[in-house]
Amino acid sequence: MSIFKDKTLMITGGTGSFGNAVLKRFLRTDIGEIRIFSRDEKKQDDMRHEYQAKYPDVAAKIKFYIGDVRNLESCRSAMPGVDYIFHAAALKQVPSCEFFPMEAVRTNVIGTDNVLTAAIEAGVKSVICLSTDKAAYPINAMGITKAIEEKVAVAKSRQTGTTKICCTRYGNVMCSRGSVIPLWIDQIRAGNPITLTEPSMTRFIMSLDEAVDLVLFAFEHGQNGDILVQKAPACTIQTQAEAVCELFGGKKEEIKVIGIRHGEKMYETLLTKEECAKAEDMGDFYRVPADNRTLNYDKYFTDGNLKAVTIDEFNSNNTRRLNLEETKAKIASLEYIKEELAGIRHN
Repeated sequence: MSIFKDKTLMITGGTGSFGNAVLKRFLRTDIGEIRIFSRDEKKQDDMRHEYQAKYPDVAAKIKFYIGDVRNLESCRSAMPGVDYIFHAAALKQVPSCEFFPMEAVRTNVIGTDNVLTAAIEAGVKSVICLSTDKAAYPINAMGITKAIEEKVAVAKSRQTGTTKICCTRYGNVMCSRGSVIPLWIDQIRAGNPITLTEPSMTRFIMSLDEAVDLVLFAFEHGQNGDILVQKAPACTIQTQAEAVCELFGGKKEEIKVIGIRHGEKMYETLLTKEECAKAEDMGDFYRVPADNRTLNYDKYFTDGNLKAVTIDEFNSNNTRRLNLEETKAKIASLEYIKEELAGIRHN
């Protein structure tokens, strides 16, 4: 019997790529109900019709709630009866968050606090907050607000009662909404050269299914206040672009370099050096436990941690680097890519 048998799962920001991946994974299981909580009624209506057409026998399990994580009462109204929450609502685009940082604060920070406050009040069993590699050593507004989101989650975990709160931190999710691969495919089909920011830039890469796997791992193995990370491989942006060209008939020699965008890093970090010093290796995952000391620091004495001196951070430059063929195989395995190659267009 799965932990989700006859239970109610709510996904904030549920009309996005992650919400759709979860629905496809869970709809035909023994789960009782899946609540999609978001503020865009058009996306919800499109989603409702899509799933009624594709999964007519189980689509009734999906319930749609109009609401906004920025509003605490809105969150409270959707909570009765919820057992588990995937908190995926966020502003995720780095350049837009650079230009509108307070909007990122309202959604990523205050929105997370609202969801967690309402969940604790309602006695929700577990909440998994989705974070990003950009939260480690953050330099842009998106990463900074996601780092604060993690701090809010860990702080809330100290006062949750029966509600378990964890964060999952992951790298670039290929073919998620707003990501670069769908843009490149459109550029190739329009007969234009594909554009990339900086060829030597490295990024962790993972599929939507792997992102869901990480969240499910957090539900089953995470402890209150944990940050959980999957050991993802990485590749350069040049390698990723060449792989897409080979799959879709683009011209690699015409790839156009446009320069680094607002707030971008040359490489991303999934675990800082400080986190590596206390992280627990769990096979395909790392677990970073919460620091649950109180503010009474005079009660503690530390002899020093030699491990902290010798261990390095876990970033997209020192993880396993995929070559062109490996990158192409990973991209080609995605359902989105299979459908695009078969001529099935996405909205």
